[in-house]
Amino acid sequence: MADDKGAGGSNSMWGGRFADRPDAIMEEINASIGFDRRLAAQDIRGSQAHAAMLADVGIISEEDRRAISQGLDEIGGEIERGDFAFRRDLEDIHMNIESRLREQIGDAAGRLHTARSRNDQVATDFRLWVKEQCAEAEAALGRLVNALLDQAEAGAGTVMPGFTHLQVAQPVTWGHHMLAYVEMFRRDAARFADARARMDECPLGAAALAGTGFPIDREATAHALGFARPTANSIDSVSSRDFALEFLSAASICATHLSRLSEEIVIWSSAQFAFVTLSDKFTTGSSIMPQKKNPDAAELTRAKVGRILGSLVTLMTVMKGLPLAYSKDMQEDKEPVFDAADALALALAAMAGMVADMRPNADRLREAAAQGFSTATDLADWLVRELGMPFRDAHHVTGALVKAAEDRGVDLDALSLAEMQAVEPRITEAVFDVLSVEASVRSRTSHGGTAPARVAEMVALRRSGD
Repeated sequence: MADDKGAGGSNSMWGGRFADRPDAIMEEINASIGFDRRLAAQDIRGSQAHAAMLADVGIISEEDRRAISQGLDEIGGEIERGDFAFRRDLEDIHMNIESRLREQIGDAAGRLHTARSRNDQVATDFRLWVKEQCAEAEAALGRLVNALLDQAEAGAGTVMPGFTHLQVAQPVTWGHHMLAYVEMFRRDAARFADARARMDECPLGAAALAGTGFPIDREATAHALGFARPTANSIDSVSSRDFALEFLSAASICATHLSRLSEEIVIWSSAQFAFVTLSDKFTTGSSIMPQKKNPDAAELTRAKVGRILGSLVTLMTVMKGLPLAYSKDMQEDKEPVFDAADALALALAAMAGMVADMRPNADRLREAAAQGFSTATDLADWLVRELGMPFRDAHHVTGALVKAAEDRGVDLDALSLAEMQAVEPRITEAVFDVLSVEASVRSRTSHGGTAPARVAEMVALRRSGD
């Protein structure tokens, strides 16, 4: 996208300032139609709203408005059908559509660009597109959250190991683990919603950078395009891309969460863990090893964070040193955003499908939950609660009991009462009531805890939208 005063050639769409045609290299680096054609629908919407406003305030005639509107509708149809001939020499989507409009309706097409610039035009198109992507990401996250809630509800009482440092720490429930990701992805959806609210301002009417002397109605065009209001400063309107940066930031955080869940699915589906079984829909085989069932969808989703985060760094770098207002550097804003949006949409769809189809292996999860002295904290808590022991002392006693069990090669609940009393004489038979993994998870009844009752309550709360 070029500033209306950019360097160029004999492109008749922007006047007679230059006599010579651009060098082929200049034409190659200058053109953006190869990627900004994705903004065609938004560009037509913006032009329709602008033409209607120009007619309403008396800047163009109603006859011209009707011709422009009909012509733009026809162009939109051509683009949807694949019949539109995009021309590289016309540089961008704006000039391609305006040139075609002139072919259709003649001089009336030239009046469409009154009181606007390609600078505010592209800022408007791009905001519209990014707003739509935020809404689509929110919807996709909603589908993923619902799939996780289904898993959480079904597995509210299924015991599994909870990890720290990828080592067994304490027993938790499958439902509780799924709810952890529900919280992450709900925050991601909220970030996209927040970003969408902040970008809900229309740049159209800012013109090149200083506004316009024509008596335009910016409120009208803003509302016609579904924005809450027009932007407040014409320079900021055309020179800022923080709406795109905020989308990429939210996308990067979301992709990080997707990558973490993907990593767990890769680990869980391995033969060494065997925590989950993935469906054939989201796995592939090996060309040489017939026994393999590879979690390729999870691996590829895990990799998407690299592309999405790279897009954020790309646009941050493009924008970091630009003086106000518009610079042609900003033509480089769209490709990283397009790429990130595509990658995020695919990753969210893949993850929702994997989560919906994966099946937890309850017996294996329960077996793993009982390993690694996972109820040691429950033992320490019992010593505090029943014997009135300071927690640090209880921690020391528990450590000694873990060492005793480790020396024998058994779990804590396999120690005899006599062996326990050799370490702490006041321990009673009642201690064995807290040493099973089921008892452990049932006891974690604090708000946000892993107890099956708390998990069921939280699933119901999140399904209600709270």
